[in-house]
Amino acid sequence: MRKTFVTICALCLCLVGMRAQGVSVTEGKIAVGDNPAWSQPSFVDSAWQTLALDREWGEQGIQKTNGYAWYRIHVVIPSSLRQGVAKEVLLDLGPIDDTDETWLNGVQVGKTGSNPEDPAGYHGQWNVPRRYLVDPSLIRWDQENILAVRVYNASGPGGFFERPVWIGKPALSDYVSLAVTKGKNSADVVLASRISCGGTVTVVKEDLLGGGELEGFSRKVKLNPRKPYKVSVPMDGQVRVVVSYADNLFEDRLDASLTNPYILTPPAPAIPRYNGPLVFGVRPGSPVIFRLAFSGEKPMKYAVEGLPEGVVLDEDKGVLSGSVADEGDYPLTFVATNDKGTTRASFTLKVGPQIALTPPMGWNSWNCWGLSVSQEKVMASASAFLNAGLADYGYSYINIDDAWEAAGRNPDGTLSANEKFPDMKGLGDWLHANGLKLGIYSSPGDRTCGGCIGSIDHEKQDAETWASWGVDYLKYDWCGYSKVFNPGKDHSKAAYLRPYVKMQQYLREQPRDIFYSLCQYGMADVWEWGAFVDANSWRTTGDITDTWESLYEIGFERQTELYPYAGPGHWNDPDMLVVGKVGWSSLLRDSRLTPDEQYTHISLWSLLSANMLIGCDLSQMDAFTFNLLCNNEVNAVNQDILGRQAHRDVEEDGVQLWSRDLYDGGKAVGIFNLNEAPVPALLKGCLEKMGIEADTVRDLWRQKDIPTDAVYRIPSHGVLFVKVKNL
Repeated sequence: MRKTFVTICALCLCLVGMRAQGVSVTEGKIAVGDNPAWSQPSFVDSAWQTLALDREWGEQGIQKTNGYAWYRIHVVIPSSLRQGVAKEVLLDLGPIDDTDETWLNGVQVGKTGSNPEDPAGYHGQWNVPRRYLVDPSLIRWDQENILAVRVYNASGPGGFFERPVWIGKPALSDYVSLAVTKGKNSADVVLASRISCGGTVTVVKEDLLGGGELEGFSRKVKLNPRKPYKVSVPMDGQVRVVVSYADNLFEDRLDASLTNPYILTPPAPAIPRYNGPLVFGVRPGSPVIFRLAFSGEKPMKYAVEGLPEGVVLDEDKGVLSGSVADEGDYPLTFVATNDKGTTRASFTLKVGPQIALTPPMGWNSWNCWGLSVSQEKVMASASAFLNAGLADYGYSYINIDDAWEAAGRNPDGTLSANEKFPDMKGLGDWLHANGLKLGIYSSPGDRTCGGCIGSIDHEKQDAETWASWGVDYLKYDWCGYSKVFNPGKDHSKAAYLRPYVKMQQYLREQPRDIFYSLCQYGMADVWEWGAFVDANSWRTTGDITDTWESLYEIGFERQTELYPYAGPGHWNDPDMLVVGKVGWSSLLRDSRLTPDEQYTHISLWSLLSANMLIGCDLSQMDAFTFNLLCNNEVNAVNQDILGRQAHRDVEEDGVQLWSRDLYDGGKAVGIFNLNEAPVPALLKGCLEKMGIEADTVRDLWRQKDIPTDAVYRIPSHGVLFVKVKNL
């Protein structure tokens, strides 16, 4: 069968699903502490505090954020949910920070994670949605029911945080799973069920280049717990396999797809090409650490014209070092030569009070290694910067996240690294010699998110220690500060500023520039005051994960109104990149984002002037991920020296149009298809809706000029990313 599409920007196609019948609950009652009697419906909770279920308890005035607290949710469940074929009722609680045990009318119906007193010890599951199926006999139909939830929080705000509680009919996905995995030149489809049921599975193979379907089939299948349905589909070239399953017992359906990673970025020329920022800021007297970002055939020789006094160049590595005493703008010309030719690039070294004139580009250890990070793993990633060529595209920060700290402080109160990091200063020296920069992590509280030593009452000592190691970047994570913050009962913006102002003071006293990254998840509208504490970036959301839901929520929903607050020196940070091999532990896997979603991810972060911090294991980086990260024209949008963050101009039928002004007078435009099906876009129509006239339009991913009067097919969750310019 052949799909029919409507052209967007004249009319946009939007496919939406219907949620099954149910009840949504937005508020519950809470008490701090732990008492088994609180699970019983007879307990009287009239004196308990009421709070919203879509925000963590620490953000709503709860004084003790770490430890146990109980929620009690009162809800009338209508007997209409008994109708139909569902033999169970679904309690969808969303994710809970960090563990939960759940009772319905006094009967325990679910548990996720393990608590400190459990035999296995504490194991948090903060980002796992709680979906519990319960026997309808436990429900008091058309009467008040009591949902009691015991929550343990190890650090941070804690509790329910993402969305209201929902009680209703189970979905098909609560009984049947659909997986499409990559085999050898195939897509392997597996349908598994924990009940006996049956329906229709449809498999379609799509052509990503030409559009349309290459082949497909539909089959009737019967499922039972003992016999999964399996089929393999040949998969070569730039294709996607799309699978859907509709069951006879359920109204909804399951959808899954697998896309062969396809590379849009053209190969870099053999002749030297400059790919880095056009400006670099450094304070007077601070060390200059800058690597000339030239791709091209190696070996390569480097030269710089116009170097100020005090700065020298390593001609073999292309690394600038030294310092400049006097403020001012120093225009430089970079020159790179190899056997294929010579390339010159204009550049400005700005010596003054402001650093971070473009968003940082680099790597952070958290999304791949989590608490299992080590100096060996960090060195492997740093080596990949150099050997794979990431440093040739402007990536320079190597940031160590949590779990580098020793178990306790030294007798004099100073902080040391643990046995996994035997030589932190040596690591910093090696990075600097290669034009890379060292990042570190801490918390203004007594403990970090991972339970390691924080910086409270030792801010000056820690800043001095980091400076002695050669640290160039500090990620300062709220976490353990909740213990200090809440007992004070002062939730003013000044209270949120206090710990960050204190550390900023000591960072500025150090004899080197340290990029200051606030990680407090957007609390108290940090974008309104982050620049006041001289932060160079501030997190605007919670942690990102490698799912479309997380990418959509953080990228498309949370950033729309923040563009006035970003600019040279101060950037909104929607969190790290979730492409390549990630896992938040020693168990790595490929990102769950489809290739199209990864193109959308990088395109949107470039438009947002976001921190471009890679989160994958670089030592296992494949060609797709490298070309995703190392498209010089895409990265140039992120590094544009005007520093104007994009804004959303149009939202229509599942398609969003974003744009940002560029320093050369052009505009970068992203046409994002957020629908579950491909849509064709009339480019001229989209630009007209944004009020943009263009003489030339350049496809940034494919690096070629394209006509405006053509229709371009945008995949599901994909993007057309262009630069427009008037002659």
